[in-house]
Amino acid sequence: MIAMAGFMSAIMAIVLLFMRRYYPPSIRGVGAWAAAPLLWLVSTVLFGARNAIPDLLSLVLANQLLVMGTLVYYMGTCSFLGQPFDRRFWGWVLAGSTVVFVVLTYWIPDYALRVGFFSVLMGVIYAAQLRFMLRHGGHNFPVRLVEVVLVLHMAVLALRLASILTGKGGGDLMEPSWFQTLYIGAYVLTVLMLSIGAVLMATDRLRTELEHLATHDSLTGTLNRRALLQRCEDELERAQRYGHGPSIMMVDLDNFKAVNDTRGHQHGDAVLVHFAERTRQVLRRADRLGRYGGEEFLVLLPGADMAAATSVAQRIHATLATGHALDCQVSIGLTSWTGGHETLDTMLSRADAALYRAKHEGRNRTVVA
Repeated sequence: MIAMAGFMSAIMAIVLLFMRRYYPPSIRGVGAWAAAPLLWLVSTVLFGARNAIPDLLSLVLANQLLVMGTLVYYMGTCSFLGQPFDRRFWGWVLAGSTVVFVVLTYWIPDYALRVGFFSVLMGVIYAAQLRFMLRHGGHNFPVRLVEVVLVLHMAVLALRLASILTGKGGGDLMEPSWFQTLYIGAYVLTVLMLSIGAVLMATDRLRTELEHLATHDSLTGTLNRRALLQRCEDELERAQRYGHGPSIMMVDLDNFKAVNDTRGHQHGDAVLVHFAERTRQVLRRADRLGRYGGEEFLVLLPGADMAAATSVAQRIHATLATGHALDCQVSIGLTSWTGGHETLDTMLSRADAALYRAKHEGRNRTVVA
């Protein structure tokens, strides 16, 4: 069973190392997750060589590599979720536990004390990671899977500690008893399931990032044209059912070509990003902003009548007139849903015609279709 744990550690380490190489660098923590099963692998080799190598390796170092692997896995989880890992604190814990294991191996060679201390130490690390994941991990399946594995192995460690306290923990790890079999079997499953949990968390994050890239403009972070038009179609279908539809505004940055020609395309990109950020700040939570093409944007205002949409347009003009170096002027063409016969093409045509009128009448204004 120890050999099987080592084999599973090796396989999962290889899988995670390949993921680290081929997954985007924005998915952090995979390297630490790959290092953890490697440490567990070396630990199982040392445990398996008990009585053939010095106790310093088969007891002290083997136990410490298990602890270190668990801490490295915890560190990878913190990095993956974008939170700091307290290296100083856990470094002192690791150093202190090394001293304790040396004492319990050479000065006070007591199997029960050594197993009890190890169980408490691992339980504390698991509890810290579980608490961290409950606070920062979210509610998706991969995170819940890791949390369940941590809870179950904590239960096994508690059972092992209880057996030690009642004098039924045995005298050696290699005893052919049901309890040692249970503990080692639980360890084998924990190694496998924690590694699988890491793979699933990274894969879920990759899927989320790919979905975001497929639906959002890479420069401004707004919806791209395809995704925004799909949202508009969905909103019109909802309007057919409930009888009140959206407003749509076409927004164009005035004299943007001149900005690119005189200040350069990098400055022009900065202006677009600034426009998107400031506009999002004045929109409602349900509203959607998307890049329609070039310097032209489309705003979907679900359930907004003409008065509400006009108020939003006024806020957009106001937020872009604060004196910021990247502030710009915009022309807006605005239209609202007129009834069940309405199609997206007709609404876009009206908004585009209103935008053209705003340009023709002097720019930096809103015209209602």
